[in-house]
Amino acid sequence: MTTATATAATAGTGIDTAAIDALVGDGPAAWDTAGRIPLALLRKLGAAGVLCAEVPAAFGGPGADPLANGELTAHIGALCSSLRSIMTVHGIAAATVHRFGDRAQRRDYLGQLTGGRLACVGFSEPGAGSDLSGMTTRIRPAGDGSGDLLVTGEKMWITGAVYADTVLVFGRYGDGPDGPAGSGSPAGAAAMVPTDAPGVAIEPVKDPLGCRAATHCRIVLDDVRIPASAVLGGGGQPLSLLFTTALSYGRMSVAWGCAGILRACLTAATADARTREQGGTPIAEHQLVARHIAELYTSEQIATQACRHAAQQWTRGAPDAAVAAVLAKQVAATHAARGAATAVQVLASRGFTDGHVTARAYRDAKAMELIEGSTEISQLILARHALDTH
Repeated sequence: MTTATATAATAGTGIDTAAIDALVGDGPAAWDTAGRIPLALLRKLGAAGVLCAEVPAAFGGPGADPLANGELTAHIGALCSSLRSIMTVHGIAAATVHRFGDRAQRRDYLGQLTGGRLACVGFSEPGAGSDLSGMTTRIRPAGDGSGDLLVTGEKMWITGAVYADTVLVFGRYGDGPDGPAGSGSPAGAAAMVPTDAPGVAIEPVKDPLGCRAATHCRIVLDDVRIPASAVLGGGGQPLSLLFTTALSYGRMSVAWGCAGILRACLTAATADARTREQGGTPIAEHQLVARHIAELYTSEQIATQACRHAAQQWTRGAPDAAVAAVLAKQVAATHAARGAATAVQVLASRGFTDGHVTARAYRDAKAMELIEGSTEISQLILARHALDTH
């Protein structure tokens, strides 16, 4: 995608990316080494609709379509993958509220999420990542006639929990194992749980490999009491439906973020190759270095096209939209990991310093091959789809 085309697509959000650039500035390197993003900055971006740009204008958001939101995500991903990670989980929360919440919940929660309050998402558990059958978190009636519910469980590797006002918790609904008749999936629920509620404990994971400033946390939920109005749509939806809907948004966001990683790496590598000399010649003139640049450019183009296809399928409501999101995430993440390694190779010692854009990209891109469904899980999904349709 050309710069002009990308800018035009991003403009569809109504958000000024130059203003974002000014706010972010040269902060990402320091954020990465410190392991924190300024909370005031996150709230400002949230209130501007940047963190959940697909929220309709009727609920306080920019009302961007998936393509425009994707390009915005790539833009932020090129600046800072940790910031993009916060954007991803906040966006998942907003998308889940919009899809499963009732009218009052959409008005209330989406108003909060476009007004500066922050959200994270509780998916994975110590014994349950992509395996929904292993999920043990329960969202069940308190049983005291109050109409309240209790949330009990443990979530691991929860991005952005230290910043969040609310955690969107996914869990089994009620005390029984069965889901809606004929669903073939356990009954599930998604609940908006205040992070300062009694019974919520948040513990940051020390020294993560990638996206350090986004933070990754363990959350323990010990009989956390919430009102029935905090359970989206009243609960009882198939757990697989809740997960697929939320993860599809997350996979799209991660994929676009990986396209952003590749763009940042390409910019850094080409700038260095043009100006650094070996043997009296810019290294860009050396064929092996030129090959690296060509591979980086190819990876960025491939990732972008996979993301664009997924966005178009999502906009159309195509039957294979969820699979297209998996494909985009798989393609973009693997190319980002490979491309970041290539960029480090081109910059050599210049890109080997902690906090440098290529050093951050190298670590962050590896994390992208693990989150929102690992490379192996993505491959299984794509293989099943191919077997079913060919």
